[in-house]
Amino acid sequence: MNQVATERGISPDDVISSIEAAILAAYRKEHSEGPVDPESEEDDGIKIKLNKDTGESHVFDKDGKDITPPGFGRIAAQTAKQVTLQKIREVEKRTVIAQYKSQVGTLVKGRVIRFDGYNAYVDVGRIEAVLPKDEQIRNEKYSVNTSLVFYLKEIAEDKFGNSRIVVSRTDPQLLIQLFKKEVPEIANNTVEIRKVAREPGERAKIAVFSSQGGVDPVGACVGQKGIRVQTVTSELGGTEKIDIIQWNDDEKLFLTSALSPAKIIQVEIDKERQTAKVTVDETQAPLAIGRSGVNVNLASKLTGFEIDIIQVAAPATEQPKVEEPKAEEPAQEAGAQPEAPQVEPAPVEEVKKEPDVVSESKPEETKS
Repeated sequence: MNQVATERGISPDDVISSIEAAILAAYRKEHSEGPVDPESEEDDGIKIKLNKDTGESHVFDKDGKDITPPGFGRIAAQTAKQVTLQKIREVEKRTVIAQYKSQVGTLVKGRVIRFDGYNAYVDVGRIEAVLPKDEQIRNEKYSVNTSLVFYLKEIAEDKFGNSRIVVSRTDPQLLIQLFKKEVPEIANNTVEIRKVAREPGERAKIAVFSSQGGVDPVGACVGQKGIRVQTVTSELGGTEKIDIIQWNDDEKLFLTSALSPAKIIQVEIDKERQTAKVTVDETQAPLAIGRSGVNVNLASKLTGFEIDIIQVAAPATEQPKVEEPKAEEPAQEAGAQPEAPQVEPAPVEEVKKEPDVVSESKPEETKS
């Protein structure tokens, strides 16, 4: 009995109570008169007492009289075997789940042991946890023996009343706990994560703040050469881009930062309707909206405002400035062309004079 208790991680008293419950169930099945009402079983006064030294069991009625039937030990052993094992398994599961209750809200490392196409089942130590479909990253594949980091979300009950541990890969708290693990400034409360908005597998935005002077909250989370944020990204599968933004009590400045990397021209906020009109250049609109609207949706979740992006055409004053030098350059070349022909005729006149001299010398030679 002690060996069973040690192997299962439960107390010997739980083993004894399981055996007594099994013997009581066997007695009622074999020796009860007529059908037994489950609701009245606890009120019939029948009790089982098990001797811890000899292992001998006796049945007593409500008056304390020993009513153990002859040969009951052999018959009860066959009937109570499955009940005993089931009770022990239930006690073991309750004990393990009670230990994991204190770990709810923390990170656990687990190994995928099977995947049925909808739910994934993960070995997290002494018990099996379930990763539901809505807690899985959409573009992440869960193959057998894959080790991942999970967020222990809750301990819930299924439709049969059995407790089960639910883990998650999409919960925003997973991102917070990973940063707390990688960034010492967050662990010692020097840097605080005020808000998180996440689109699992695609993009995430976190707003960080530090009340201590001389501490850069964004730089602390990014790390030297981005090593800290890269570690968190790799734990999330390597495809999720993380934007780290500094928290600001000024809503306009915070909203401008939330829409980064887009450059904002103007922000108009309506606090009553919780809406914001953001004016951007037409070249910056794709950055502000993001692919499939991911960037503006995450900024909206982070700031709490419904954001409307207004595009403005690029200023037309810059175009003439580019054309003016082009117009002046041909004008200067045209002015230089007349000067070239004025210089060229001079050598032409000198060439014409040379034949005249030669023509005069020829008659003198003939006369001589």
